[in-house]
Amino acid sequence: MRKTAIITIIAMTLMLCYFTSASIVKLYRAGSPMPAALQEQEVPYRLVLITQEMDTPFWDLVGDSALAEAEKQGISLQIWGSYGSNEDDFLKKMEIAIASKVDGIIVQGLDTEEFNELTKIQAGRHGIPVITVASDVPMQDSLRRTYVGSDHKEAGRLVARELLSDMGQAGTVILIGGSRQRYDQDLRLAGIHDILQHYPDIHTVFAEAPDERERVVSAARDVMNRYPEADALIAVNSNITETLVREIGKRYHQSPFRIYSFDDSPETMELLKAGKLEGMILQSPEEMGRISVDLMVKWLKGEAGPLDMSGYYTNIRMVKAEELP
Repeated sequence: MRKTAIITIIAMTLMLCYFTSASIVKLYRAGSPMPAALQEQEVPYRLVLITQEMDTPFWDLVGDSALAEAEKQGISLQIWGSYGSNEDDFLKKMEIAIASKVDGIIVQGLDTEEFNELTKIQAGRHGIPVITVASDVPMQDSLRRTYVGSDHKEAGRLVARELLSDMGQAGTVILIGGSRQRYDQDLRLAGIHDILQHYPDIHTVFAEAPDERERVVSAARDVMNRYPEADALIAVNSNITETLVREIGKRYHQSPFRIYSFDDSPETMELLKAGKLEGMILQSPEEMGRISVDLMVKWLKGEAGPLDMSGYYTNIRMVKAEELP
């Protein structure tokens, strides 16, 4: 009888351990912070990847490739983030990572004073290196080690060159961006200007459209009313493309505008396939995840030498509808 009781207790203990382990693995894969006891796992380095856009196709690709590289390097990587561009929650995740004294932070850049304070002062005080990925911030303001991602200025040039090829050397072009100037957006605008400034018969107009859907709709209507003669429209803010195109489609059976986007989400790709867009910039999120982890590990090991402060650019290209299957 006693032997049976002992066997029963052992079996229950093993089952409890199994389900506890399974729950922990599920929590880890969901990108949640690990319990303190698990943070002491025996790995050479503990890194975190933090984004404002959890569970989006682009950042899923960045995260998956970063996790694969971390496994290859034999280090710990956790993916944290916020949903729907919740800046407060995003910055809180940064604070937690710094307080946890992780060995390195790979993060989607956010060009605000609060973000720069965290990277420049708090992370710097603890000797935690920061690498920005996909979205950059000015190095002098943030003291980030380097940037890994698209060359947004070159992306602007690519769009401008394609526009010239499609539209010719005269016309009116509307540039629609966010009311809050983000660093990536500024670089795209600079790249567009680099090319179009040499064509005096091309006139550009900048219009603001905040990220909120209702305000994007309002901005789109305003643009169509004020510039009905416009020839092309460039969505400089990559988050507004889908709403913008759909609103234009409500007014025109066939859009009179050539529309270009810096967004390569699945939704935008479908708009391109449907002929609603003239072209879009395709990025390389897998490269971003892999290279950022590799550079961070090399830096921590002292194998990288001085990192290129201007950044490590991943592949970009202009995609047209006729190129798609």
